[in-house]
This record gives sequence, C-alpha cells and structure tokens, in this order.
Amino acid sequence: MIRKHLLLLLQDYQPTDEEKEAKERMIQFIQQHENCFERSLQKGHITASAWLLHKSSDKALLMHHTKLDKWFQLGGHCDGDPHVLQVALKEAQEESGISHIQAVSNEIFDIDIHLIPKNQKEPAHYHYDVRFLLQVMSEEQVQQNNESKELRWIDKYSPQLPTQERSVIRMFEKWHRITL
Repeated sequence: MIRKHLLLLLQDYQPTDEEKEAKERMIQFIQQHENCFERSLQKGHITASAWLLHKSSDKALLMHHTKLDKWFQLGGHCDGDPHVLQVALKEAQEESGISHIQAVSNEIFDIDIHLIPKNQKEPAHYHYDVRFLLQVMSEEQVQQNNESKELRWIDKYSPQLPTQERSVIRMFEKWHRITL
C-alpha cells in the first residue's frame, strides 16, 4: 500500500490546534482514495511543499506564484509519487534553482488543505498539502523559473510578511519556535 508511509507520518504528526481538523480530513482522504497522489483525481490530491531555509537559517524563501498571484512556500504536485518528502525536495530545487538542499527533519513540519480555484485547465479542487522543513546546504543563488513572478528571502525577524495567507504565517511562526 503506497499510502501507508504518509499515513504513518501523519499519525506521528502533532498538529497545532488550527491543523487538527486538517489532519483528520487528510487521513480520511488518503484512506478513501488509492489514487490520492495523482493530479487526475479531480476533487483533490496530495501535494508536497517546503519551508526552505537559507544556509544561515535566518531566512526562508517565498515565491510569488504566477498563476495564483499570491506569495507561498515552494511546492507542488506529487504526480503519482507517494514519497512526499522527496517531492518537496524536488519542488524546492526546481522552483529555487538551488540543487543542494536537504531535509532538516524527515518529520512533517506543517499541513494544510486549501481550495485551488477553477482555471482553464481544471475545475476547482483541493490540495492536501504536506510540508517539510528544508535547508539550503550551499552558496548557490536562487534562480527564478516560470512558476513564480518573484522569489524572495524573508528574514526570520521580519516585522511583516508579503502575504496574509494564514498557513504561510503559521509556518513563519513555527520557524520562530525552533532552534537549529
């Protein structure tokens, strides 16, 4: 059962109060849909994201998403791959242009379920997003691709983020509570 690993990760995950409902919904979704990692599951699918830290640990990278026109963490579709941490690493590399990235932990950092609005290619659907804490391990510079309008390092002690998206703010707040 390819879903077993993710279900085990979710069972071990200790969500914040605001994530508790998402955790239960995500577990139910995975149990009900064998093809939960496939983009072809039109009601929704599992995605993987990264809260990507700079090598110095005092900055995190956000992207201004081209299609959604909002600031988010790096991440994307699993496209059938049930290894969500590997997907998060791959997406972080592709969207940042940085190849030397590694996981700070193999445990889930955050989860979120959010509605993606209808667009020209697909109907409205949910992303069941599993997020990991990753870190750049080199001096490489970011290189923007066509998925973003801009990439920006945000300082850990920044008084203001370029977004009001609660799930991004929640990851920012979690980052403040950990020491590396």
